[in-house]
Amino acid sequence: MKNLNDTIAAISTPIGVGGIGIIRISGKDAIPIAETLFKPKRNIKLSDVDSHTIHYGFIRDPKTNEIFDEVLLTVMWAPKTYTKEDIVEINCHGGYLTLSKILNLLLKNGIRLAEPGEFTLRAFLNGRIDLTRAEAVMDLITAKSEAAMRLAMRHLQGQLNDILSDLENKLLDIVSLYEAHVDFPEEDLDGNDLKNVLDTIEDLIQNLNRLSEGFHYSRLIKEGVGVCIIGAPNVGKSSLLNKLLLKDRAIVTPIPGTTRDVIEDSLEINGLPVRIIDTAGIRDTDDIIEKEGIKRTRMAVELADIVIVVCDISKGISQEDLLMIEQTRGKKTIIAINKVDLTGLDLARQKTNFLSNHEVCYISALNGFGISGLKDVIFKIAVGNMVKTDAIISNERHKHLIDMTSKALHNVVQEIRQDSPIDIILIPLREGLLYLGEITGRVISDEAILDRIFSKFCIGK
Repeated sequence: MKNLNDTIAAISTPIGVGGIGIIRISGKDAIPIAETLFKPKRNIKLSDVDSHTIHYGFIRDPKTNEIFDEVLLTVMWAPKTYTKEDIVEINCHGGYLTLSKILNLLLKNGIRLAEPGEFTLRAFLNGRIDLTRAEAVMDLITAKSEAAMRLAMRHLQGQLNDILSDLENKLLDIVSLYEAHVDFPEEDLDGNDLKNVLDTIEDLIQNLNRLSEGFHYSRLIKEGVGVCIIGAPNVGKSSLLNKLLLKDRAIVTPIPGTTRDVIEDSLEINGLPVRIIDTAGIRDTDDIIEKEGIKRTRMAVELADIVIVVCDISKGISQEDLLMIEQTRGKKTIIAINKVDLTGLDLARQKTNFLSNHEVCYISALNGFGISGLKDVIFKIAVGNMVKTDAIISNERHKHLIDMTSKALHNVVQEIRQDSPIDIILIPLREGLLYLGEITGRVISDEAILDRIFSKFCIGK
């Protein structure tokens, strides 16, 4: 990492042609250097303007006086900025050449090109955000669904940090209590306090475990679930895909074998991103292209989280259908009984009552009957009994550290129940506090523990 005292700049908008492009500058020299390059329309000095104000003018090369672009320039004074440093944002026209020329002009005048993530790193190092908020920035940028975006936004607003801070404070109280008994044995401290912490520690473990369990749900929200549609040729797989997507994504004809390759698209079900795949019909064939499509179908089934086996009830459940259902054993499977518009729902159920041990949905891909119910079943199978509260974590690193904290506190409980010496109990207690602090990037120092001891227990007053 280069010198964090440097003034840095980078293009903050996607590279390409657009109406507006933004270059962000952060650091102690942001405003003085911008002032040398900015020619305001009215007689002002950037060093004299109020924070969070926008000014109209031109960016020019001070050596040649060449005008590069007509811009709006925003000035933001520290510390009320994203990085807690002085920030200037140049809003110019969004062409790649214009942005590049202005950025190069800044670099020639004493500003360094920002490294990836350096603005957010400075926000963290300067105390503007904790690590959970820093990671939420990237989650927000890469969100693939509204649910993922809402989760990232909650973390960015500090919800996870607040939850972890509460757990951390309770654990710090316990550590401080034990440290007080070790460091100040001459003080008349109530020994019963040590016996009363067990309930608090077990409550902390329960809260940590709930957070850990929520990770699986949040990962689904972020990464989505893969659903593969399989079946014999001409049972309505492509029609089902089109109905789920509410658009004509796959070609539908009465000719068996029309779909030769996997077709993939995406949708949301109750906020859950779903990658839905229509596959070639599985059958014996001498057609080389169709054989390759069937091979890819089998690969898609292996990779899918959920498999939908589509059956044409108007022709009855064939041995081919039963073989495909058997081949999905061990996978999360839904049997979609299609074309109930031709048989009627009651007769369709009578013909398939032997499938009662499976998850069965009765649909008509032609007129949309049962499609809403099928979506609900996809969501139910994908999510299962996973935790769906707001207090969930969405990062593998968070889960690992929370699990390590929980493990350390389990060791504390064991040591307390074995009536171990206080200094032995303190070892896993301190470990738990360290792991918890690593999530947010806070390090609990010995001084912080001493401050807590003196403020809470009034040692030596």
